[in-house]
Amino acid sequence: MALPKYNELYNPFLEALQDGQTYTLKEVRDRIAKNLHLSSEDLAKQLSNQRQSLYANRIAWANTYLKKAGMVEAPRRGLCHITPAGQRLLSRGCIVTNNLLKSESAAFAAFISSSPTSEPVVASATVALPAEKTPLEMIDDLYGTLNSQLADDLLDEIMQQSPAFFEQLVVDLMVAMNYGDGFVTKYSGDDGIDGIIHEDKLGFNLIYIQAKRWQPSITIGKPELQKFAGAMMGPPRIEKGLFITTAKFSQGAKDFANAQHIILVDGQRLTELMVEYDLGVSTQKVYKIKRIDSDYFSDDD
Repeated sequence: MALPKYNELYNPFLEALQDGQTYTLKEVRDRIAKNLHLSSEDLAKQLSNQRQSLYANRIAWANTYLKKAGMVEAPRRGLCHITPAGQRLLSRGCIVTNNLLKSESAAFAAFISSSPTSEPVVASATVALPAEKTPLEMIDDLYGTLNSQLADDLLDEIMQQSPAFFEQLVVDLMVAMNYGDGFVTKYSGDDGIDGIIHEDKLGFNLIYIQAKRWQPSITIGKPELQKFAGAMMGPPRIEKGLFITTAKFSQGAKDFANAQHIILVDGQRLTELMVEYDLGVSTQKVYKIKRIDSDYFSDDD
């Protein structure tokens, strides 16, 4: 089954506690995963920051909201226990939703109405974030939307530069990615090779680079890759090649490149790498998301 949203975990969460026992959040998480027959693939899905599983994040938010509604309590840090109100709600056999919790708990209604994540968040004219997502998921989605827009802006900016600038940009990117020193060859009469870069800082092995600043709507086919592969034959013969463009590649070009040890980077991947390695972009603002430091509040001496 698909991984449930945080609000779809309300009923399973209460059912995992309905025996009246007190469990750790991890135990509740494991019981729900077993009851819902979640696969290892479901449990392995990560948030974009790769620091927490998507499932664990949604369980944590389900716990938070149920506690705000008075359906679950924490006798001690990290523990979960169903309250009498939670037992009564569960016994009614209804599907627990945010609207139901609002009608059952004035405290939850106040919490939801004051929360900036209680209403659907519109990230752009074409992207809307549903209220079923946790706040951290919303932040992840908004972050992805901002980076996607930045990538589009980067591609537009690149297209306004000269081909020579683009070829240097490619070498700069490789250096930013911790490859060795590189240089741009002559812009004419270079046998199709636009750049050469060392594979590492010590200068072992060379990578030939082809850089094409072509319109993003253009699809590069197999013939262009064949010409590049021919230039790699030398002398000297170079085993590794990188073909970077602002355009796209056909499936035939991709299949040929895979067989020839040539890496392809299209316009979308290029701008993603530029954002990742801070080339041509700058940090505008940094937000720190903080959480409880469990070590500080530990009972251990």
